[in-house]
Amino acid sequence: MKRHRFEPARLIAGLTALAIGSGYGLDALGLWQAPGHWLFLALPAGLILSGITAVVRATTRRNTPHTAPPPLPPT
Repeated sequence: MKRHRFEPARLIAGLTALAIGSGYGLDALGLWQAPGHWLFLALPAGLILSGITAVVRATTRRNTPHTAPPPLPPT
């Protein structure tokens, strides 16, 4: 399997979508009374946090010297 770079902004966006989907799903099943306005506001908050993370990651990656990754052990 091809290795991919770790992208924390995508992780945050995915976790935000998973949390919102779970909240609405639990509300639809009647297991949790979700406050609708909080779930609705979680999407822009998660996207803003993801954007800030992407900008911070891009600036820190640009300012650090590029080094070759360590070799992978033989499989």
